[in-house]
Amino acid sequence: MIRLKSREQIEAIRKAGKIIAEIFEDARDWAKPSVSALELDGWIADYIRKKGGKSAFKGYRGYPAETCISINEEVVHGIPSSRKLAEGDIVGVDIGVKIDGYYADGAFTFPVGHTSSKGRRLLEVSRCALYEGIAQIRSGNRIGDISSAIQRYAEGHGYSVVRTLFGHGIGEFLHEDPIIPNFGQEERGEKLKEGMVLAIEPMINEGGSEVTVLPNKWTVVTKDASLSAHFEHTVAILDGKVKILTSLLLDEREYLGG
Repeated sequence: MIRLKSREQIEAIRKAGKIIAEIFEDARDWAKPSVSALELDGWIADYIRKKGGKSAFKGYRGYPAETCISINEEVVHGIPSSRKLAEGDIVGVDIGVKIDGYYADGAFTFPVGHTSSKGRRLLEVSRCALYEGIAQIRSGNRIGDISSAIQRYAEGHGYSVVRTLFGHGIGEFLHEDPIIPNFGQEERGEKLKEGMVLAIEPMINEGGSEVTVLPNKWTVVTKDASLSAHFEHTVAILDGKVKILTSLLLDEREYLGG
């Protein structure tokens, strides 16, 4: 069942999203060589608490940390550890925030120091794939329009999309209907409606699309050990148009080229 949200509910979700957006403004300064994933996790957790929120991930289905921090071939759900970031790494930071009973979810993958041109290109294409998907979100379109736009952009630039992990609805719960694949056909799937709130999150691999889960039962890695990038925004449909709730920009046209 898809839970359509009122304007008031969307504003509550935006409050959680603003915390995520503020963190990502500063996180690039923290994602430096010699900083550990655990230090990043602690800094982010402190910031969320200072703003009156709580981590949406800590304890969710037994997850042990405040955030997910995934390095290089780790696709998502990397458990923060004392492992230090190294020059040339890429690090995906995935944050969920709950405040006043509502959730937002966002992710960004950062270069650590001087990253190779291959790594930088993967990040840029993955980020753009996210916005290609978001640009399809408006009343009357369908989930497949989002999915196909992401797939077309990523594969058109020589990358693959992960096919076993998806975006999702969000708001009163961290994960709600509908499921939003990062691949598919245009004009297929659930019709997009006023009041939908969605977490759009392409996971793009440098190599093949196949992934596997590490023995910790959380961390997903590429099967061929190639690099992977993860970007995510929580968005809403208001007045028939998309609004990005995990951005500090008031006008999303800066992202969408309008």
